[in-house]
Amino acid sequence: MSPKTIDPAAQAALEKAEAEGIPTAFSRAEQLKPCPIGAEGACCKICAMGPCRFVGKAPEEVRGVCGADLATVAARNFARQVAAGASAHSDHGRDLAFALQAVAKGEAQGYRIKDAQKLRRVAALLNVPTEGRSVEEVAYDVGVAALSAFGQQRGEIIYASRATRRRQEIWRQLGLMPRGVDREVVEMMHRTHEGVDMDAENILDQAMRTALADGWGGSMLATDLSDILFGTPAPVQSMANLGVLREDQVNIVVHGHEPTLSEMIVAASQDPELIAYAREKGATGINLCGICCTSNEILMRHGIPPAGNFLQQELAIITGAVEAMIVDVQCVMQALAPLSKRFHTRLITTSPKARIPGATHMQFNEHTALDDAKAIVRLAIENFPNRKGTAIPKVSSPMIAGFSHEYLNYMQGGRFRASFRPLNDAVIAGRIRGAVGIVGCNNARQPHDEGIMALVKEFIAQDVLVAMTGCAAIGAGKYGYMTPEIMAAAGPGLREVCEAIGIPPVLHLGSCVDNSRILTVLTQMATEGGLGEDISDLPAAGICPEWMSEKSLAIGTYFVASGVYVIFGGHSPVGASREVTRIMTEVWDAKVGGRLEFVPDHAEILRRALAHIDAKRAALGLPAWDPTRFGTSGDTPVREFLTVSDEQYSLNMYSAARAAAE
Repeated sequence: MSPKTIDPAAQAALEKAEAEGIPTAFSRAEQLKPCPIGAEGACCKICAMGPCRFVGKAPEEVRGVCGADLATVAARNFARQVAAGASAHSDHGRDLAFALQAVAKGEAQGYRIKDAQKLRRVAALLNVPTEGRSVEEVAYDVGVAALSAFGQQRGEIIYASRATRRRQEIWRQLGLMPRGVDREVVEMMHRTHEGVDMDAENILDQAMRTALADGWGGSMLATDLSDILFGTPAPVQSMANLGVLREDQVNIVVHGHEPTLSEMIVAASQDPELIAYAREKGATGINLCGICCTSNEILMRHGIPPAGNFLQQELAIITGAVEAMIVDVQCVMQALAPLSKRFHTRLITTSPKARIPGATHMQFNEHTALDDAKAIVRLAIENFPNRKGTAIPKVSSPMIAGFSHEYLNYMQGGRFRASFRPLNDAVIAGRIRGAVGIVGCNNARQPHDEGIMALVKEFIAQDVLVAMTGCAAIGAGKYGYMTPEIMAAAGPGLREVCEAIGIPPVLHLGSCVDNSRILTVLTQMATEGGLGEDISDLPAAGICPEWMSEKSLAIGTYFVASGVYVIFGGHSPVGASREVTRIMTEVWDAKVGGRLEFVPDHAEILRRALAHIDAKRAALGLPAWDPTRFGTSGDTPVREFLTVSDEQYSLNMYSAARAAAE
């Protein structure tokens, strides 16, 4: 297996690319070496007197032309990345608030409010009256209240009230309580302008505040508004990997992050007239699948299969089977445009915020949403006869997705006794050692999926419950790690709990914006009782093994500021500065009870996370984890299971699923 990826489907597509001389992110990463100075945050280019490089035997003693030291520069660079990441996810939430208002006014074609019950719960959180009012009236005012969280200039962002009381007190005492999303992002950019804030710790405090405005503001609102408009997820079956593409059908791949677009593409792909049109063109139907977090959105609500995660967007086109790839915003490679010209694929951009030279632009508008979606699907259908041959890797695995916070609450007690009590009791007893969130991207400078799967496999074997979002979640799905059958790979205590509750040991919680669901789960665990008073007391950690984007840094920072120990795989963007590294670990830990570390070795990430979980158990007075204490439930011994390679397990699961279908 190539060190570029552990995924057999991705490997097959890469072999085709290499044989035909087609460049991909994998080959470009080999050819283009990263700048070692910029990679570690040791380059300042915020004014025209630079760029200033902080290199040499004593980089901490170097001064820029303006006199800035390395700590100031590294902190500024990191803080600006956090601001950009927070902007991306929060802008997503803002668009959903506008969409909700349009739906409430009857001006959004094809949409309706699918979860009125959640609408009323959110209205209560936002202090919107509901008594004696129509769903539409409440929805419009919820949109108004949500938008105010973006432009609010003073006070506290309203969703911060969902945090534990202790966490709110910490934010207030430290001056970290966010005001409005836009206020914090703008202030972050102002502070990091040349000649403004020069205190690394102060800069990084504002980075936490900006990230919190996203995690407990823009992103959390985005998740709630998506649930109101498109339905709160509940477990749904699907398949994952490039093998979900169909030889005999029109293949449409949606890619990006905006559920408003993808929801209408789902509706259009199921339109009887368009299905008939596809048959006229020689196809047996329309096959919709996804890449990245647009894929996660429609996966967890409709069971639409993911064709892969971030590093597979080019590989999907290389199969020759994709009639159209429809993109909106975030994580979309410009390389898709020239690549699509080598095949018959139509690359279609849909957002005014994100155009690509060489792509077809078809503006998507919520007011004409269904008509726009049908036009896009029609264009894909008309492209079906232009296929020049296909090479679809026959690899995919079954998966179960869509474990929203609400559904997890319901599964543990039913409609009338919904509670996180069973989960807390399992942690207290030691059946579950702790919990980790494994989230984030892929990175072409690391073996694709290797870090994600190495950690998932080991954590569940050692009785650690795993919650996943984003491209990491799709990665686990591709190898069969989101099915009941994977119970055989879990430790005996975790397995007993999962069997009793009816959940797999690896939970799909949604797209990367849905990391806010993990915050909600952790907060409920803290308030349920028995595991301390705050998130920082829990035996839990957050991990981003293959991080790539600025959004990941914003997410990691708001988890740290919420009291979580967070570890990123790969290089440190502040590694050049010992002082900034110290602030993010020792100082942040003392201030907020969370710390941010960058650890390139997966085995070391596992060791540190487990040591942290065990230390938190000890601090709570809980029994030490004992893997021999609980029964095996009659399943395959864990270590025997772990001898099966990921790719072989993926193939086995694929064969079993196909056999069952036939």
